[in-house]
Amino acid sequence: MDLPTQYRYLYNPPTSQATIRQLPEDFHVVEIPSFSAEGEGEHEFLLIRKTGENTDWVAKLLAKFCQIPIKDVGYAGKKDRHAVTEQWFSVRLPVTRKINWALFGGESIHVLESVRHQRKLRLGALLGNRFSIRLRNLTNEDDFVGRLEKIKAGVPNYFGEQRFGHGGGNLTKGLALINGEFKERQRHKKGLYISAVRSWLFNHIVSQRITQNLWDSVLPGDMMMLSGSRSHFLAETADESLLSRLKEHDIHLSGPLWGRGSTLVQGEAAEWEGEVVRPWESVTERLEHLGLQQERRALRLIPEGLRAVKESDGQWLLSFSLPAGAFATSVLRELCEPLTAGIEDK
Repeated sequence: MDLPTQYRYLYNPPTSQATIRQLPEDFHVVEIPSFSAEGEGEHEFLLIRKTGENTDWVAKLLAKFCQIPIKDVGYAGKKDRHAVTEQWFSVRLPVTRKINWALFGGESIHVLESVRHQRKLRLGALLGNRFSIRLRNLTNEDDFVGRLEKIKAGVPNYFGEQRFGHGGGNLTKGLALINGEFKERQRHKKGLYISAVRSWLFNHIVSQRITQNLWDSVLPGDMMMLSGSRSHFLAETADESLLSRLKEHDIHLSGPLWGRGSTLVQGEAAEWEGEVVRPWESVTERLEHLGLQQERRALRLIPEGLRAVKESDGQWLLSFSLPAGAFATSVLRELCEPLTAGIEDK
């Protein structure tokens, strides 16, 4: 089954190109946790800076170093391998056990801070991430600069290419999996492949919303999401106050993460979404049978604190913050065509 993956740009395709990730230091990510450790408990929280290392690999190294089961190691989210990232891990250790963390890691892994907490660090326990991205060999700087102000109003909240795997492999396996043509015994891989299918469907709906000039229009029955929250409410009518809140970024339109149960939108919005996904009914029906619940995700992504500094001709340093679950590549694609410097994402 061929799926359309050429998603629409909000501000038309950029005419500039830039090299990213030439060095790990060119892509710097700092985690923004959703809470602070309390200072006591059987779980030791570690703020770790890693360079060019996979999150799961660091977790395995921690388990081996501490001589504990891997299930006793936690983290809030996976971070890019080809980058310098700062993120929190937790390890379950008796309060009487003291470890010299200076002995852990090496040139590419450093423990910056340690503090005790009562509970294990769980996936999703973060507000977002701060990014610092160096763009090299940037062409057509005028086009790039002209787009900087535009994206402050938001970009499509597409799932990035990392979600779909190299060459779209995760999506291909996900489709085969839900069609009964492929089996995966490992639970986390199965979840990864199914998530790729749900993510594609969301991206397709976002792209169609732009194509049909409905990006900043409210349809009766749309589900609106509060900014910075997963809370949502039904827009029974498209009144002026609602449009004003949308323009001020207080609320966002939403799209479906497909699953079991009736769609959360109603009326005209439900009819529109139904028409968009009708060619892919076999996909939506199989997703529903997997038992996943219907969820919603904001269509718009706001890069908070956006700042761009020109370091030299053709070289810029871009910094901004994004909420958890958002992709920096979705911001970059509206600014320029990012060219990865001979490396592949995990």
